[in-house]
Amino acid sequence: MTTQIPVPTEETFVKYEKKFKALADHKRLEILHLIQQHGSLCVCDLAEHIDMSQSKLSYHLKQLLDAGFLNVEKKGTWNYYSIKDEGVNEVLSPALCCLFRNDEQCCE
Repeated sequence: MTTQIPVPTEETFVKYEKKFKALADHKRLEILHLIQQHGSLCVCDLAEHIDMSQSKLSYHLKQLLDAGFLNVEKKGTWNYYSIKDEGVNEVLSPALCCLFRNDEQCCE
């Protein structure tokens, strides 16, 4: 049985461009790792771990949020960020692999 490789649309390429741009920054990768280790963090908690102003930190969090890597929950005056598993899993998924490799096993 032959697996049909999906034909990507322009929207698909734009979506993944945004995701890869968000991941192509050392500080954003560090932020994702810290959030993953703690489960949920606010900007105030992250600022203790990363040498960065809250405004810059908020900018990086917005990039990760817009790319679909984070969930946000408002608690009082603070936003708490957690990893959005489906967003992270998507860039590690066979579906993405299928777009860039000629390997039928990859697309199963």
